Amino acid sequence: MTRAENINPSILTWARETAGLSLEEAAHRLGLTATEASTPEEKLQALEEGDKKPTRNQLLKIATVYRRPLTAFYMSAPPVIGDRGEDFRTIAAQVSPKESALLDALLRDIRARQDMVRTLLEEDEDTQPLTFVGRTSIRDNVALTAEAIRQALGIAAARDLRRFNGAEALFNDLRARVENLGVFVLLIGNLGSHQTNISETIFRGFAIADEIAPFIVINDQDAKTARSFTLIHELVHIFVGSTGVSGAPTTIEPATPTGRVERFCNDVAGEFLLPTGELPAPGQIAPGAERAVIRIVAEDWNVSEPMVAYRFQRTGRISDVIYRELVAQYAARWRAMRARQREQNRENENGPSYYVVRKHRLGRALLNFVGRNLRDNSLTHTKAAKVLGVKPSSVEPLLRGADRFGPFAPLER
Repeated sequence: MTRAENINPSILTWARETAGLSLEEAAHRLGLTATEASTPEEKLQALEEGDKKPTRNQLLKIATVYRRPLTAFYMSAPPVIGDRGEDFRTIAAQVSPKESALLDALLRDIRARQDMVRTLLEEDEDTQPLTFVGRTSIRDNVALTAEAIRQALGIAAARDLRRFNGAEALFNDLRARVENLGVFVLLIGNLGSHQTNISETIFRGFAIADEIAPFIVINDQDAKTARSFTLIHELVHIFVGSTGVSGAPTTIEPATPTGRVERFCNDVAGEFLLPTGELPAPGQIAPGAERAVIRIVAEDWNVSEPMVAYRFQRTGRISDVIYRELVAQYAARWRAMRARQREQNRENENGPSYYVVRKHRLGRALLNFVGRNLRDNSLTHTKAAKVLGVKPSSVEPLLRGADRFGPFAPLER
């Protein structure tokens, strides 16, 4: 039985704990069994304390269960922090160690995939840095910044956003425009299975403000009506040049540099999607009519009611007390709706196919990028699978028909 040598036992403990697993949970998932001499937990503890070396097969299993690359177990010491970028989440959600571990695993995966895309772009002599990344300051005027982003996306006027038939149609159009800038936009809310779903209360979006291969990740566990706001919010992060993970908007006055960046991104995204000049005048909304007015505005502008409520509060149309009451009501309604959706999904076997759903989540930009590099022999099917987050056997079915979206052509580099 071949033993894995040169393994630092402290890495085993670190990897288990950052995976959000207790000793008992990890031993069970690793398939360790009890003997007369020791329990499964004692066997794992012996590995973590260095009393025994894991076999090669055990180490492979550990890497899979802990969601770490095999090479991580040969590090001399655990890394000090994970690579989330900045944490812009300003609302303190109750996050369990397991939920935090799932988020870290997701962000590591996205970072690895983005790094592969960046490497391929750097090897292309025609690649030029994207000039809009990091060109904006949070000291800039909110309305002027929103207008500059509209111009970059080829949107003549804010009112053009009202012509779409619903929030999903608006998001699809905005996503295509953002991808045409050279940004890869993905919808991801788990690690490949519903058992690893990450709630929108844990994160809403993630931006990698890279001038060669900028990425935006939107949590697809969130409401479809919220996606346009998250998309533009994360795009503002890229314009500002700030990489990191974001949560729900808050009206709490920011007291930290990251809080001020997040407030700016929220305000610009709000102004972009629902300009102040298009809102009812302050004092115009009758007491008790706030929710009805918010619903009408949300439907008219193809955005979510919580986003309209946030704009109303930030611009003095409603009080903070009313805003908090509305947000609580919207959250309760969303939880009930999600429960009904999960029940319907269990009963309905005629939903869209795996490949249709996966294509939508990956986006036109990434699919076309991978397809081009495969055709140019710059990418193997194994590496293409890693970039797309699928098995190698799924690469060709995913790419089949992807070019019907049209060529991916960044407007400016």
